[in-house]
Amino acid sequence: MKTSVVYLNSYEKVKRQMEQVAAQVNISRDAVEILKNPMRVLMVSFPVKMDDGSIRVFEGYRSQHNDAMGPTKGGIRFHPDVDMDEVKALSMLMTLKCAVAGLPYGGAKGGVICDPRNLSEGELERVSRGYIEAISRLVGPDRDIPAPDVYTNSRVMGWMMDAVSKLNQTYTPGIVTGKPPIIGGSKGRNEATGRGCVYTILEALNLLNTPVQGTRAVIHGFGNAGRTVARLLWESGVRVIAVSDSRGGIYDPNGLDIPRAEQVKDRGSLQDYPGATRITNEELLELNTDILVPAALENIITAENASRIKASLIAEAANGPTTAEADKILGKKNVTVIPDILANAGGVTVSYFEWVQNIMNFYWSEEEINSRLKQIMVDAFREINRVAQNNRVDLRSAAYMIAMKRVSEAMVARGWIKA
Repeated sequence: MKTSVVYLNSYEKVKRQMEQVAAQVNISRDAVEILKNPMRVLMVSFPVKMDDGSIRVFEGYRSQHNDAMGPTKGGIRFHPDVDMDEVKALSMLMTLKCAVAGLPYGGAKGGVICDPRNLSEGELERVSRGYIEAISRLVGPDRDIPAPDVYTNSRVMGWMMDAVSKLNQTYTPGIVTGKPPIIGGSKGRNEATGRGCVYTILEALNLLNTPVQGTRAVIHGFGNAGRTVARLLWESGVRVIAVSDSRGGIYDPNGLDIPRAEQVKDRGSLQDYPGATRITNEELLELNTDILVPAALENIITAENASRIKASLIAEAANGPTTAEADKILGKKNVTVIPDILANAGGVTVSYFEWVQNIMNFYWSEEEINSRLKQIMVDAFREINRVAQNNRVDLRSAAYMIAMKRVSEAMVARGWIKA
């Protein structure tokens, strides 16, 4: 079970990384001090009528980290272990993620302490509406734009958009992204995080002069991002030898049939996939593979297991899957790590496209969405790789360098700090 200490460490980890990067690049102390602290964090409690007629009070948070480059942007998660340190840390990462991708946003994150698996559909809807109404004074298309995250989805975003539209007495599709397409959602949004990750993997393989065909991949996590990564890599010719969900993994050194794995998962658990060897999630991380994609949990690659990881390329589809101690070990092993603030930036990038389409009230085809996404992800990867090579640092440090420099320049341009 997660504890507040884990998330405090995650929050401190981001701040320490910022300090380390600031020492390597020309960023003022004033900029660093501002970036180390969210500009605004709201804690709310709101009552919800349950199906049995009782009233239950839920607690939630919204952290808005920095809006120097534009309105803040970030997901809302529903999870029993949500706390303030978590949303603060994730909002800081969102600022960096948006800056790396060159999006006109700052970072935000939100969450409600609840377990949606124990809520009926009606209770889930009332929680969703209650939370967005409680933070409504802080959100808006030109203020802060929420999106889906852990245990939230397009249906939840639709309820939230409707709740704010009713409060404002005007149809406001741009209040959230990740909505159903019928009410302003963008085509391609559901696959955007996984698709963007795959674009960076393929670009990394190209730079490493590694052929795509037959390259082995392991995917930890088979949620929306993980299964999209698995399927698109499989379609590209990569041999996906193992995937996992919360119950464990399945392994076949000859390669899995990913469409079949998806069908099995839709019926229950990946463990029911016929002909594959069942393995634990811990064993999956240490398989002999070329590519490892952590696409589920935070802090799963640690000082305890990093030395046993055999992959030469890791793409962080999840937020914060690698601890700082593990990063050092992987660096000594010359493992290429595509950091989370780039690898999983596809979701916020297509959310940006959705926001633009809402504002214009003009919508693009899925082909155009994917083409624009690929250009942004590939350009961002190449820029990060160039900075890494020039400064002789890893890709994570290079990504932080680029992001912090861009946000710092925006704060200078707005007169918040001196150059």
